[in-house]
Amino acid sequence: MKSEECKDKNCPFHGKLSVRGRQFKGTVKKIVGKRAVIEWERYIYHPKYERYSKSKSRIHAHIPSCLDVKQEEYILAQECRPLSKIIHFVIIKILKEEKK
Repeated sequence: MKSEECKDKNCPFHGKLSVRGRQFKGTVKKIVGKRAVIEWERYIYHPKYERYSKSKSRIHAHIPSCLDVKQEEYILAQECRPLSKIIHFVIIKILKEEKK
């Protein structure tokens, strides 16, 4: 966490943004401004072939100014009201630091 005061109105901790709904754990693949692209793997079952296949899902999440998020960190994101056309999630917590 940054030591300075958070003045982000879209921060779930210091602002007025309420969180609700679904939560996702994933890895930050890309950071563009105050937005992060979060990706995680999941398995999909195909009944015809009776096998599982890997698939990746991606969401875009807002980065609050009080969190210092870097690429390749494992984070927790939770649903909120739509902040823009593609941003419907906000980062809540950093679960693991990046691998060195």
